[in-house]
Amino acid sequence: MLLTIDVGNTNTVLGLFDGPDLVQSWRIKTDANTTADEMILTFRGLLAGQPALTGISLCSTVPAVLHEMRLMLDRYFSAVDTVIVEPGVKTGVPVVTDNPREVGADRIVNTLAVFERYGGPAIVVDFGTSTNLDVVSSRGEFLGGALAPGIQISLDALAARAAQLRKVELIRPRSAIGRNTVEALQSGALYGFAGQVDGLVRRIVAELGEVEAVVATGGLAEIVVAESETITDHDPFLTLHGLRLVFDRNRP
Repeated sequence: MLLTIDVGNTNTVLGLFDGPDLVQSWRIKTDANTTADEMILTFRGLLAGQPALTGISLCSTVPAVLHEMRLMLDRYFSAVDTVIVEPGVKTGVPVVTDNPREVGADRIVNTLAVFERYGGPAIVVDFGTSTNLDVVSSRGEFLGGALAPGIQISLDALAARAAQLRKVELIRPRSAIGRNTVEALQSGALYGFAGQVDGLVRRIVAELGEVEAVVATGGLAEIVVAESETITDHDPFLTLHGLRLVFDRNRP
């Protein structure tokens, strides 16, 4: 069994693979203050009753968490083959940006996964703490993309800065014309972000040419996919599949 771990700024997503098949997944809160010894308690609870691990593949966008993850893996999983996506690890993804080292590991992993699963050119729309649009060439290269504030942090900032506004559940309102404050906020967030994504995708396609797929992933993707006119596929575990592919390419 291969354990894949995608550490994001808000959530950490774990997946258990039996060969190419994802058989179990979990989503937990990312806490930059969690220690390696605290992490192992969570991992042992989640993995209780599962077959023994034969490998671990990890990527992280949070340096503090990555440090503690390394300690946990060294201390408690030293006998398990482990791949951490970082410079020097083979991904097979050429990064043709001005500064390849500044590109997040999750974006590289998503590029690999979308090219293997959908072909290219393609666009990945990752709805996380930030909304990332990653552009993949017809040869599987990471070309760059666009970054925008994420849905949840935008709503949180609005509630924090506007005295008469508050946090709301992000669901589809009765109509685009909100009849009360809650529905007005839901309309602005849901349809506004769908429109933002559609606008960015159309501009990218105008520069790149036609694409094979526009694939949505990330924790908040499901909410927006139904309202988008340009997203063609929803793949909630795209990053985990990418981590599986990276592990296969770096298997000891």
